[in-house]
Amino acid sequence: MTTPTVQAVDEAAPTMSVRTAAVWALVSQYVSFALQFVASIILARWYITPEQLGQFSIAFAAVTLIAFLQDFGVTRYINGERDLTPDRLRSAFTISVLFAWGIALLALLAAWPVSLFYGDPGMLPVTLIVASSYLLVPLAIVPQATCQRRMDYRSNTMIEVGSALANAATAITLAVMGHGALALAWGAFAQQAARLVVSQWRAGGMLPWPPRIADASPILALGGANTIQVVCTSLSARAPELVIGRLIDNAAVGLFARASGLALQLRLLISGAVTGVFYPAFRRVRDNGEPLGPPYLRVMAAYTGVTWPAMAGIAVLSEPLIRLLYGERWVAAAPLLTWIALSQLCYVALPLYADLPMLLGKLKPLMRRMIADTVLSVVLIAITAPFGLVWVAISRVVHGIVWVAIYAPLMRDILGLRWRDLGSVATRSAIASLAAIAPLLASYSLWDGPANAGFGQVAGMVAAGIALWFAALRLTRHPLYNEINDLGSAMLASLRRAPKALAR
Repeated sequence: MTTPTVQAVDEAAPTMSVRTAAVWALVSQYVSFALQFVASIILARWYITPEQLGQFSIAFAAVTLIAFLQDFGVTRYINGERDLTPDRLRSAFTISVLFAWGIALLALLAAWPVSLFYGDPGMLPVTLIVASSYLLVPLAIVPQATCQRRMDYRSNTMIEVGSALANAATAITLAVMGHGALALAWGAFAQQAARLVVSQWRAGGMLPWPPRIADASPILALGGANTIQVVCTSLSARAPELVIGRLIDNAAVGLFARASGLALQLRLLISGAVTGVFYPAFRRVRDNGEPLGPPYLRVMAAYTGVTWPAMAGIAVLSEPLIRLLYGERWVAAAPLLTWIALSQLCYVALPLYADLPMLLGKLKPLMRRMIADTVLSVVLIAITAPFGLVWVAISRVVHGIVWVAIYAPLMRDILGLRWRDLGSVATRSAIASLAAIAPLLASYSLWDGPANAGFGQVAGMVAAGIALWFAALRLTRHPLYNEINDLGSAMLASLRRAPKALAR
């Protein structure tokens, strides 16, 4: 196989509109989420204990703390480069593979020290399997990035759904056979293997051959900035499991991982699907010389208008959700889920907080903020962990509030926005969020509390909350209201055209 030319890559599929790409990204996210969500319920209810999940979570956190460096900014480079020639693409692929395999080898070498540090010999094979999966990652990075560059999110959907299916099927099969934490590790390995196979198929077969490292300067510059971002993000995301595992025990890690994993899964289900669509879309706006501020406000409105009410609802529903989905042995995760879900309100308040500064070349101010943000995150976890899991979860809310204070001035300045612009969007989304959770909060006072709330009560109040949320969007003239109307009109038009197309 040889690397296809960039022209061939760009013309392999018709370029999608941003809206169509977003729809495909949503399909990808929803199907992948459904597979992962159902698998997590099956595993947690019948086959995986909090201790086993904790053992896997520590191993996975330790490996990904290193392995998240593998991308080295290559995906951003491919999606953001103005003039991506075939030679530059091959250079990016070569650098990506060399760097990523080096990182994978470091992760493998770290397996034994990690097991020794936590005093758990059973963690060694789990860590080795997870680390081995990252040997497969680099051969999928560039093929998937080329699909994203040409806005071919149909292929991206196949990649994401295929990898999620492989993970779920492998983990459940091996868990049924009694392999515990190893089942989760082999599921992670199967996920990366499927990602490699499907991405190579959809890109037409790509290898960095013959290798090329010329034109490396812009790749290395972006890679350095991306590495700092990934290290900071990885430390903030994985520090709770690593610190809790050291200071408390595996069961505590399992409970925290269950709560944080559920909150993150639901957040990604709602808003994470389209994040990858916006980077190449904003690159086009930049290349056309148009201002990025107005489209950013629409993106911010869509993110907060949907995700804030959902995360607030999850915080209010934490105990009924945990009992319904995972059973009584996981109920201690409920108060953790409340605080972690509330923290997510902060982390989605400024979408593309790292992508747009990188796209606009504002690397130094971004890096300074990321380092300060990460140091604060780790310090807060270290201070609160000795007082218990709930205090660690509360620390995430404190960190989230400071996180907004750190990044909001940067986003305002680089996009040429006013505080009034950002505040207007945030206020409307906050009103809609309060409207969405009002029926649930009222029902807890007038009916049964969270510990005794039945399915009928929860379902009825959620339905009422959705109706009030939509009414609040309309009353506040939230930008999301028009987007929903436009999307609904487009879907109705498609349904009207379908019978005529079939008749022909």
